Amino acid sequence: MGKTNGPGEEGPADIAAVLADEDLKLREIAKMYGNMSFVERIRKTLNGLSAPKDSGEYKFAKLQLQLSVGPIVAVLLPLGGVCFLLSLQKDVSVRERTQQVEIQEIEEAPDVEEPPEPPEDFEILDPVDVEIDGPTSDAPAEAAVEMSDAPVSPKPAEMNSVAQIESPISLKGILGSRNPGQRGTALNRWGVGDGDAYVMKALRWLKKNQNKDGSWGTTDGYRTSMTALSILTFLAHGETPNDSEEFGETVNKALQFLIDEYDYSKRLFKYKDGNNYSHPMAVYALSEAYSMTRNPQVKEVAESATTRLVEGQYKNGSWAYNMRGPDVNKNYPVGDTSYAGWCAQAIKAAHTAELDVPGLEECYNKAKHGFDDLSHPEGGFGYNQPGRGGLTSVGTLCMQLLGEYDNPKVLKAMELMKDATYDFEHWESQPWKGGSSPVYYWYYLTQAKFQVGGETFKSWNMKFYPELSKRQTVVPKDQSGYVDANGKPQEIGYWDSPAAKESVRPGDDKGNLDCTHWSKGKPKAGKTILNYRVMDTCLTSLQLMVYYRFLPASQAQNVPEAAKPKKVKSNEVKVGLRKRSRS
Repeated sequence: MGKTNGPGEEGPADIAAVLADEDLKLREIAKMYGNMSFVERIRKTLNGLSAPKDSGEYKFAKLQLQLSVGPIVAVLLPLGGVCFLLSLQKDVSVRERTQQVEIQEIEEAPDVEEPPEPPEDFEILDPVDVEIDGPTSDAPAEAAVEMSDAPVSPKPAEMNSVAQIESPISLKGILGSRNPGQRGTALNRWGVGDGDAYVMKALRWLKKNQNKDGSWGTTDGYRTSMTALSILTFLAHGETPNDSEEFGETVNKALQFLIDEYDYSKRLFKYKDGNNYSHPMAVYALSEAYSMTRNPQVKEVAESATTRLVEGQYKNGSWAYNMRGPDVNKNYPVGDTSYAGWCAQAIKAAHTAELDVPGLEECYNKAKHGFDDLSHPEGGFGYNQPGRGGLTSVGTLCMQLLGEYDNPKVLKAMELMKDATYDFEHWESQPWKGGSSPVYYWYYLTQAKFQVGGETFKSWNMKFYPELSKRQTVVPKDQSGYVDANGKPQEIGYWDSPAAKESVRPGDDKGNLDCTHWSKGKPKAGKTILNYRVMDTCLTSLQLMVYYRFLPASQAQNVPEAAKPKKVKSNEVKVGLRKRSRS
């Protein structure tokens, strides 16, 4: 018999029925409130909270509150934080700071010593614009500017001893002595007559005879060396690609020629003579060009070419043909003064330009001793062994430039050259018995005597300037075919060597240009070629610019402020050379 439930007891069936009934009610409540608006839902919730706890209204209200807790907290919590932050008191007081400022008075620039007054019969140059129109007198100057008997300086002029540029990328003149104003000052102080007018004729002649590709010379073997010499001549006068209205493009084309013909893989220039004098001469020109222009393309070639020059140095500091060692140059066991002369000048220029070349500093320090084994005990320098010939001037100047100005070998060499002459008609009358390359020797000797200064240079000054002014061949403006930057016809001029062997060398053609040679005081009609006319014109022009090309060291400390270049912004720099690809 089945068991019956007692009072208050419910069986499984009764529980199930109750749950089903509750579920039905909840669904009905949910259905009833499912379509309520927000306002009705709020009202029902508030009313349900006051209803009996077991009623559906209360349960509905409780459920709504539970569902609203999350969103309400999510809103109130950040809002409370914001209110808290806004309630914080801000400290808006400003702390006073005291900065000590030191006021310095600008010191006035020291007075620059005025150059000595020239004689009454001396024509003073305009330091800015040199007028060279009209006939030029062939008569030598009768008097020089008064010069002190004391040496101009106790040491030679450093190539970098004048005002340095303040910006590493400035294209304004790094050598303050070469700007127009300083040229005029130097000429007034040391010059004799209107030497700059002859230089201008020569520069214009060079410009007119430049090849279309920017080079000079008629044969490939001379194109690099003649171009390098020409660049040095224009730079000595302060003519750079961006600063020279008349010659800027001429120099630009010449530099571009050297850049384009350089072979990076061989670290050599394409066009060279048999002994490759071309390489050190090109390094010399490019290094000086970089010092004055700071052009990165010039620097790149100069550094690569200088590396080859450094590697070709002898252990004793000298060099010989083709930058090859004594094991190859067996006839030059201690070097070659002539070849080493161009190498030493090139290394000096590269060092001054601060090129980034491995071993350059060591090479520079060794170079000053490279002429020791070629010096004669009684004074002088030989070709490939100790001697007392014309190459004495080469060894002397190079040792001066490299800091050996008071070396006993230099002093003895200067004593040997004390009685040297500067005379086209009697060029053979030299302490070293003539030689065959007077213009070449004079190029070095004029610079060496200028470095000594005093009476040594004063007496030489009265010899070489009158002779060069008399010997320049001038083409009149109505025949020159040359016009300046303003379209005005101008004279042009050049020089030829008085020595036949310096005009045409063995192995060259006999020449097709008329010139005059001299021997024992007698003239003789001769021939030369354009290569040597370019060389003689450059070497002679450089002598006439000795007054300002490299200032004597004693004057380097007194460069006026007006001569010093100003700082320029990097975006103001103009680079005239086009970019080339490295081969």
